[in-house]
Amino acid sequence: MGGAETLYLIHYHEVGLKGRNRGRFENQLIRNIQRSLKGVPTGAVRRISGRILLEPTPDTPDGVVRDRLSGVFGIANFSLAFLVPNEITTIRETAWAVAQNVRFETFKVATRRSHKAFELNSDQINRDVGAHIQSLSGANVRMDGPDFTCYLEVTPDGTFVYGEKIKGPGGLPVGANERALSLISSGIDSPVASYRIMKRGVTLSFVHFHSQPYTNRNSQRNTEELVQTLTRYQYQSRLFLVPLVDIQRHIMQFGAESYRVVLYRRSMLRIAEAIAQQEDAQALVTGDNVGQVASQTLANIRAIEEVTLLPVLRPLAGDNKEEIITQARAIGTYETSIEPYEDCCTVFVPKHPETRADLDRVHALERKMDLQPLIEAALEATEMKRFKR
Repeated sequence: MGGAETLYLIHYHEVGLKGRNRGRFENQLIRNIQRSLKGVPTGAVRRISGRILLEPTPDTPDGVVRDRLSGVFGIANFSLAFLVPNEITTIRETAWAVAQNVRFETFKVATRRSHKAFELNSDQINRDVGAHIQSLSGANVRMDGPDFTCYLEVTPDGTFVYGEKIKGPGGLPVGANERALSLISSGIDSPVASYRIMKRGVTLSFVHFHSQPYTNRNSQRNTEELVQTLTRYQYQSRLFLVPLVDIQRHIMQFGAESYRVVLYRRSMLRIAEAIAQQEDAQALVTGDNVGQVASQTLANIRAIEEVTLLPVLRPLAGDNKEEIITQARAIGTYETSIEPYEDCCTVFVPKHPETRADLDRVHALERKMDLQPLIEAALEATEMKRFKR
């Protein structure tokens, strides 16, 4: 196709709604596209007419590019497209060349025309190009659910012609918003919660609490694998591994048995808040799901959250388990999350945990305990690990 330029055409959605901040979000998205393709031979990435273009080279592996772009938050969809001059004859011929790569019995042409000075409107382009494809292919036009759709985008910079839209994850580009700290276990919920907050443009650090040597290393090992999987979406991560066992033993000795879990989790949030301050994180993230377990009743959530001034984000609060599992499968964390493990939430747990914690009782129990030195010791013993995509 003479005069045609082959490009990856990248569309975004929410980024385009940012008004005067749009340029900042677009630039962040471009940086993230470049980071996602590190080590992959590609050409320049540039903005054009409310779109982002990625130039391939003769050595660009299309399959790798598709896999990488499909994990970049902020991308609504992308396509391998031809950019041709705004001439109806050239558009018509290029559309037929694209169609020849597909087997189809029904088709349609879908045109978007942002270049209003072009000689034909969208309906006229659809009819012209559609008639050309039909005359050469013998296929029938079907507007609803065709085998093949030829997409045309007429812009002041030329017309994009392509036959496939590959879905991206949507959302906002990571790094466009501030940082938060996610309390992550090796279970199903917290990795999904982390994914959802990252999709809002937030960069996450992670904290994991363990009870070694009373538990094996499976929980920690699984959590590290989960963080590595999630790092696909933000390119580098930090994981803080916090020993909780001395605090748990102290609470067992001096706290009421039914209140143990609430007291454990209050200590965990105090530690998480201290790490968040080190990380310049503006919020905490948990995988809490209202009513799923004893510690996640509204009364207990209130009693636990009281110890921190940071907002606690709970993106799974209203989901059912099947919804969470479906997303865990989609993002690649489910198989790791269901591997056998023991974590700090499975040891030293009372048979009958309190489900409606009374704050006065909680305060009275904590006054009997000197937890602060143990919290400081846990922070001192915390290990930090770095992850890169």
